[in-house]
Amino acid sequence: MQRLRPSTEGTGEDRGQVGIGTLIVFIAMVLVAAIAAGVLINTAGFLQSSAQATGQQSSDSTTNRIQVVGMTGDHFTSNSEVGVVNITVKRAPGAGNVDLDKTTVQWIGPSGSYYQLAAGGAQGEPDGRFVVSTVQDNDGSQPVLNDVEDRFTISLDLGESQEINGATTFGEPLPEGETATLRITSPAGGMTTEEVVVPKTLSGESSVTL
Repeated sequence: MQRLRPSTEGTGEDRGQVGIGTLIVFIAMVLVAAIAAGVLINTAGFLQSSAQATGQQSSDSTTNRIQVVGMTGDHFTSNSEVGVVNITVKRAPGAGNVDLDKTTVQWIGPSGSYYQLAAGGAQGEPDGRFVVSTVQDNDGSQPVLNDVEDRFTISLDLGESQEINGATTFGEPLPEGETATLRITSPAGGMTTEEVVVPKTLSGESSVTL
């Protein structure tokens, strides 16, 4: 009589095969989860760095501004027009260092809108170039406003007749009673806006407050 082999169904041998399959699936799930976690961590780090950079730029554009201390006009033309505008500036409260050589000045007057760059500053093709001179600078940092006591003067040369060495002229002289808008933008993007108002008469004056 032939002896029949006992059936292995439901024995420990089958349970071992099932266990190995489950282990393989588990390991695959762990690998996928690890890869996904790495991607999420890298993405989170990138977003955090971008948010910090954006926040810093926004803060700089708000705080790193130039404050205008005073404005004067001189070099009057024969038609009683202001030929040179001098803007004395300092660092605004809470601002960091401001390099005037990298600062942009926009002049909006009766003859049009013009962009100015510093005479010794950034490359480009502006409508004109302004000159920076020192009023007070204890550590010789000109043209960088790096101290609350620093005072520099930005001089704009209006018209075709050059009145300031190193400057490039632009626009037209400003007549009596006329107004213009001045926008000074620091390298960080902080903007200062001022109104330039010429007195109704310049007769008998060599320089006037604007």
